[in-house]
Amino acid sequence: TFPVIRLPMAENEPLPPVARVRLRHPEAAAIADIESTTRNRLDQSKRLTTLAAGARVAITCGSRGIKSKPAVVRASVQWLKERGLEPFIVPAMGSHGGGTAEGQVGLLAELGYTEETMCCPIKATMEVVERGTTSHGGTVSFDRNAAEADAVLVINRVKQHTSFPRDIESGIVKMVSIGLGKAEGARLVHRLGPIGYADVLPEWARIAIDNTPVAYGIGIVENAHHEAAVIEGAEPEDFHTVDAGLLVQAKRLLSKLPLGQIDVLVVEMLGKNISGSGMDPAVSGRADIRGKDNPAEPFVHKLVLLGVTPESHGNGLGVGVADFTTKAVADGLDLYAMYLNATTATSIEKVRIPPVLADDEQAIRAA
Repeated sequence: TFPVIRLPMAENEPLPPVARVRLRHPEAAAIADIESTTRNRLDQSKRLTTLAAGARVAITCGSRGIKSKPAVVRASVQWLKERGLEPFIVPAMGSHGGGTAEGQVGLLAELGYTEETMCCPIKATMEVVERGTTSHGGTVSFDRNAAEADAVLVINRVKQHTSFPRDIESGIVKMVSIGLGKAEGARLVHRLGPIGYADVLPEWARIAIDNTPVAYGIGIVENAHHEAAVIEGAEPEDFHTVDAGLLVQAKRLLSKLPLGQIDVLVVEMLGKNISGSGMDPAVSGRADIRGKDNPAEPFVHKLVLLGVTPESHGNGLGVGVADFTTKAVADGLDLYAMYLNATTATSIEKVRIPPVLADDEQAIRAA
């Protein structure tokens, strides 16, 4: 635990007046019937529709709190069962959940994916099989349970990555490489930095697709209210093209702060269920990656962090970009989960703990 620290120069610092404002986000209509749309996309699959009865189909579920995804997964499970197939869920989340099968199953449960709610088994393992080698010499690993299935249905949200802008960022391609690659895949791609994301990740996915039973993909694009605005299907050979197209739509719908410069930004909550970096640099303006410029806007002079989401279980990765935080935040951090996540992602700066002050008011006054 941290001591109770109050800075004398901040005790009487006047706080500015505060007013409620309404922020207008880019608008996109939410899909009214997620189940029907999902089923329609699955009807278009060349491989899933030709599987023999009794075939086992692995469905990917990751570590992000994607509002519409449980409904998409449930609809997919039902669609597969109606065809006499045997669906099951595999955690596809790199090293999250403490890097253990049990931890990843627990994380899925908190996001709404259980055997009861999804009406199918969950098969979790950190074991991988090797399916090739990248041009950079990295071994392409793939979740053993998924590799032993007759088909794999890859489902993920497509969105802007938190660190490296490129044609393909976070989506179905990333789910194949870093998600189904488990901890080994996450380590390999992350440790190569920009090269890993720009070159190795798409190459890894191509090798995996060619040498595993990946059969179909569903990409989800959310609007600014975290509702599914687009649900698109993709054949494995089209993953890269569909990912790139959906990313353009996702970036257009991204929520942003309407100011170019901010003296003090107070962040109520960061969380791994919100963003891989805890808080999205495209919103906060704080990526803080060595050798890489932060986004030009917004420029935030001082950032205060007041909380970590309960769903993060103390994994406060992202606290390192803050300038001040509170004793309550610092005392609740799970350092092991943070350090494991940060070392896997080679983003050590993200878990450095900033000045810790007694409470919210002290931290804000200091900033």
